[in-house]
Amino acid sequence: MDLSDLKIFTTVVREGSVTRAARRLHRVQSNVTTRIRQLEQDLGVTLFIREGKRLHLAPTGKMLLGYAERLLSLADEARGAVQDPGPRGTLRLGAMESTAAVRLPGPLSEYHRKYSEVVLELRIGTPEVLAAAILAGQLDAALVSEPIADTLFERTAAFVEEPVIVAAADYPPLGGKAKLPRSIIAFEHGCPYRKRLENWYAKRREMPERTVELGSYHAMLGCVVAGMGVAMIPRSVLTTFPERRRLSVHALAPGENRMKIDLVWRIGAGSPNVQALSRILRK
Repeated sequence: MDLSDLKIFTTVVREGSVTRAARRLHRVQSNVTTRIRQLEQDLGVTLFIREGKRLHLAPTGKMLLGYAERLLSLADEARGAVQDPGPRGTLRLGAMESTAAVRLPGPLSEYHRKYSEVVLELRIGTPEVLAAAILAGQLDAALVSEPIADTLFERTAAFVEEPVIVAAADYPPLGGKAKLPRSIIAFEHGCPYRKRLENWYAKRREMPERTVELGSYHAMLGCVVAGMGVAMIPRSVLTTFPERRRLSVHALAPGENRMKIDLVWRIGAGSPNVQALSRILRK
């Protein structure tokens, strides 16, 4: 395999056809077809399922795609580092929803002022999804909560959040012998605040009877105000919610009330773009 073959392969996948890929690569169509067949012969596998003029990615092609993207990304990184050791190109950053909404505007604004030539791309997701995207070469770094494997990632401490449980304004204090709320409102599985809230219930030998899954904190807080259930969020998110007075906020016990957020990247892949953001966060 050489990088030009992988470039042609990923372009065919992205464009969905040899014809469009040839136009994108400024090559003749027959050359693209020949290079794909040579790559298949070199690997001894079929990368595409062919139906007339249509191409569908074969299982082996799907497997190669992840490696190809990582190899091409690494080659671009190496070329950029040799040619210009300063921040340049694109910074593909991942973050949890609450971090992106509340914590990132300031640091990213400073980053843009200092390194205006860097294009910032932001992806929202759970820690597990973002960590997998880094390992697949789809992200350069991400802001995630612990635990993240030390053997795979380098990190910089970024923020410390205080998780709190929020309920409707007239909800009685949580704890004691009173039965816990029957419904919780949370993000999808993989959200660290959902996991911590479920653990909070489990420690009290209870489990919520119903979980309402939503995709934004403001939607969750609106449902909490309406009395649909309780939620666990970082206290910092409350500063962005205009109906804060209609909520009751219940602090957690020491040992449960802190969550570290780190900037993480793959070991050995700390590009100048990532290191520049790391320096800003350390401040």
